[in-house]
Amino acid sequence: MGYVRTGILMAVMTALFLGVGALIGGQSGAVIALVIAAGMNLFTFWNSDRAVLSMHGAHEVDPRAAPDLYNMVRGLADRAGMPMPKLYLIETDQPNAFATGRNPENAAVAVTRGLLRALTPEEVAGVVAHELAHIRNRDTLLMTVTATFAGAISMLANFAFFFGGSSSEEGERPVGIVGTLALMFLAPMAAGLVQMAISRSREYEADRIGAEICGRPLWLASALGKIEGLAQRIDNVRAERNPATAHMFIVNPLHAMGHDRLFATHPNTANRIAALRAMAEGAPQASRIPRVAARRGPWS
Repeated sequence: MGYVRTGILMAVMTALFLGVGALIGGQSGAVIALVIAAGMNLFTFWNSDRAVLSMHGAHEVDPRAAPDLYNMVRGLADRAGMPMPKLYLIETDQPNAFATGRNPENAAVAVTRGLLRALTPEEVAGVVAHELAHIRNRDTLLMTVTATFAGAISMLANFAFFFGGSSSEEGERPVGIVGTLALMFLAPMAAGLVQMAISRSREYEADRIGAEICGRPLWLASALGKIEGLAQRIDNVRAERNPATAHMFIVNPLHAMGHDRLFATHPNTANRIAALRAMAEGAPQASRIPRVAARRGPWS
């Protein structure tokens, strides 16, 4: 089902891409956009995860570099019945995390340095479990493909500002200055709408499954509260430069450059916390699930 959804999404994003190309360059623009979109479809399926990790300057860590964190992720992956994903660290003070990869066998979890500094091991376990839920649900391919295409559509729309559309066969411009300006705003917004459509319900489901994986809904609830508060005060420069990837993070990382409303792909954090607290109150059996977080102490 994950591949079906991804295929539909890629078709929608390709259509948006073609539409932008046609408005900028007429028939020839549509043909060029089609060629680019075909190449992007191949690229995004196989390599979009690497591209997104590179956008955020993530570097891979192993058991020697971060033994506590690595062992925690491996333990949670075992509990979820999944292969151990690759583990990446992003050097930013903003606490946050995301998962990527086309399937559970080719997946990665990326956490920020700020997450490890600001949260307790139990809270980090809740965050990692949430990201593992995305991987197990095969959300990550959908999320990564959307990020890549949305960024490309935004870039293509910006070309309209500089070139203003070429001449058509009838000698008229495909779009005038008003159409060009509208295109600059409407194309990224259209991509953002697709992001919003796939993101909100997905986050609630990942919260629920993540809480089941770690066995403590309140760990994740506490983590979400801390991340939300700190993310509003601490800049994530790379995320601000790549706003089309915002929907991949557990909490919206954008605030410094005014992108947060346009790319508001996440449900209200307070509502997510309330749902997790209700889950904890209605699931007393969670207290009998063994702890899986790493021992307390400084992160390696």
